[in-house]
Amino acid sequence: MPLLEKLKGAYLVWYGYYQTLPKLHRHSLGQRIDTLFIEIIEAVSMASFLSKNLINKIMYKKYIALSLKVNEIGKMLGGWNGQLIKQNSSVKESGREMK
Repeated sequence: MPLLEKLKGAYLVWYGYYQTLPKLHRHSLGQRIDTLFIEIIEAVSMASFLSKNLINKIMYKKYIALSLKVNEIGKMLGGWNGQLIKQNSSVKESGREMK
C-alpha cells in the first residue's frame, strides 16, 4: 500500500531526528510525536483491511475536511521552517563578515 510506505518512510526520518533530541524534549514532545506517528500507522494498517462497503461517504467528507486543515498546517510549518533557515544563514553570513 503506497500510503503505508510513505508513512513508514516519514516515520524513519522522524525516528532519526527523535534519537538526537535533547532528553527533555525527547521525553515530552518527542514522545508524543512518536506515539502519534505509531497510532497513524496502526490506523492506516487497520483501515486497509476494512471492507470498502463499511466506509461510508459521510466519513470521507469528514476526513477530507480534516486532511485539508492538516495539510494547511503542514504548509505553514514548512514556510516557518524556511524562514528560520534563511534567518540562521543570514546570521552566519553576517558573522563571517565581522571576522
